[in-house]
Order: sequence, then C-alpha cells, then structure tokens
Amino acid sequence: MSRDAQKTLFHPFETGELMAPGAGSEVLFLGAEPGFRLPEGFAARLSLVQGFRPFFRSLRASGHQVGPIAGEGRYSQALVLAGRHRGRNEAQLADAIERTVAGGLVLVAGSKDDGIGSLRKRVAGLVEIDGMSPKYHGLAFWFLRPAEAGSLISALREGNLGGLVDERFFAAPGMFSHDRIDAGSRLLARCLPGDMTGRVADFCAGWGYLAAELADRARGIKGLDLYEADYESLEAARRNLGASTLPARFYWHDLLEEPVTERYDLIVMNPPFHQGRAAEPGIGQRLIGVAAKSLRKGGRLLLVANRQLPYEQILRGEFEGFEETARDESFKVLMARR
Repeated sequence: MSRDAQKTLFHPFETGELMAPGAGSEVLFLGAEPGFRLPEGFAARLSLVQGFRPFFRSLRASGHQVGPIAGEGRYSQALVLAGRHRGRNEAQLADAIERTVAGGLVLVAGSKDDGIGSLRKRVAGLVEIDGMSPKYHGLAFWFLRPAEAGSLISALREGNLGGLVDERFFAAPGMFSHDRIDAGSRLLARCLPGDMTGRVADFCAGWGYLAAELADRARGIKGLDLYEADYESLEAARRNLGASTLPARFYWHDLLEEPVTERYDLIVMNPPFHQGRAAEPGIGQRLIGVAAKSLRKGGRLLLVANRQLPYEQILRGEFEGFEETARDESFKVLMARR
C-alpha cells in the first residue's frame, strides 16, 4: 500500500493541482520509500528521511540524498508519507513543519487503510487545509506553513515523543511495542540461561528490553552487540543501556542483506514476522539462517516466536540440535545449539 501512497503523494503535481517545485528549490521528504517516480517538471533538490535500514539502503543505492533523521536545514517545501503509526506520523509532520519556511507548502499523503483520513481531520483542527486529492486508495492533503507555527508543532508532538515503559525503558510511537514490554520478549527474558559467557548479540533488538535483561545478568558476558533496522529504536536502546557497565555496541543494520562480521557465543532474538500487514514467516526463517552463520561452534540461539510459526524445520537444518524450553498460550521459546 505504501507504494500506492507515494503515487497518491505526487498525484497533485501530476494533475496540476500543485505546481511542481523547480530547480533551486530544496524539498524535504519524510518517510520516503524506494520506488517513487518524480512527476514531470519536479526539479527540486530532495532531501529524504528514512530510518528503516532496508529502505534507506535502497534509496541511497538509487542515488538519493537520504538520512535516518531530519537535519537542521530549512526547506521551501516538505512532503510527508504517512504510515500506520499515528504517533510517529504526527511527530514527523511536526518535524516537517518546523523545517519548512513560512508560507512553504507541506504536503501529506497516506493510505486510507492506514488512517490518513483521521490524520487529515486531526491536522484540520489545528491549521487550515488548502486542498485535498483522493487517489490510489489514499488521500493527499496540503497546507501552507504558518509564520507562527510553534503551537501547531507543539500540538502535533504532544504525547508522541516517547515515554517510559515499566518506569525504566524509553520508547516512542512507531517502535515495536512502544507502550509495553512485549509478552513474547518477556517470556524469552525468563528463559535466559544462567551460564551466559563470551560475546552475546541481540538480533532485532528494538528499543533494548532484551539487551537490558542480558546486561543485568552480565557476570560472564564479555560484550553485547545490538542489531536493529529501525534507527529510532536503536537510539532508544542506546539510551536504555546508557547506565550499564557492560561494553555494548549498537549496529543500525539490515540483517537480511548486510553481513554480520562478528561471531558470538549466544544470540537472542525476537524476530519480526510481518512486512506490512501480511504475516511472512520467511523473514524469521531467513533471520534464523543468519543467526546460525553468526554463531561460533557450540554457540546457542535463543528465540521467541508465535506458537504457530514454522521455525522448527529450519532449526533442524541449521543447528546440531534444538529444544522448546517454554510455551504459553501465545508464544514458544526455542533454544538451538550450533
């Protein structure tokens, strides 16, 4: 759907409802994803923002100027591709407004399935909307950045910049399980072995809950590496482990496409199994394969998964042995030895 939403975003320029920015213009594009096509006459210099590592790498490989967060520059226009997470959408929109010059165009688009209609209503209650364009099962809307935008920016950021989970861990909207400790991760934490030694890694580390649990039990651990594809989540993990004395390294990393050069004695993992809305167990299966190659001989993988996910076959093929160490009504914990 996001590919269609990008078509929705540029549609007002295609139809002439909006004039495409010419050469010499600087345009910020937050939430950009690979595969978009600029309309005829769109000659502005684009600065893209994308914090999901696979999309970031694809955009950079296509020759775009892209970073994981918005810089401090000011732009003549801003484009925002809205996703599924309301809080992150509003925070990104606030970033766009803050970095756009007074009177500059701010154009927002998203899929109807992802709640773009609700976002438009929210924004319309804060600033006058100048136009709308429904297309490709999505909606684009736009407005001009007010000269005095402080209250607008504050309203969009309110409640969306993150807070503490369990009065300890910082997390923000858009991150996996940003408002609670995920039940699967909590079950996995209860199963951490008491004899952990050597170098340990947390694959798909999120905002760092499992890594923090490892650090709390770090008597035999020499070092801890965190791998995470979402930039903001990794920065939250860095913050959440800031008080730990365990040496930790943080990798903004696409585990499925970028090699892991270190070898570990233990890897823990709560792998994702969605790309968009549909379940894709193949993601977890591929990550298990990556983990197997990243372990030393005799090293262990400890992972949690939804009970119905078919991971046992690949564990049987990649490891010398494995066992199920815990199960509840929703999740199972699997331990495998290389």
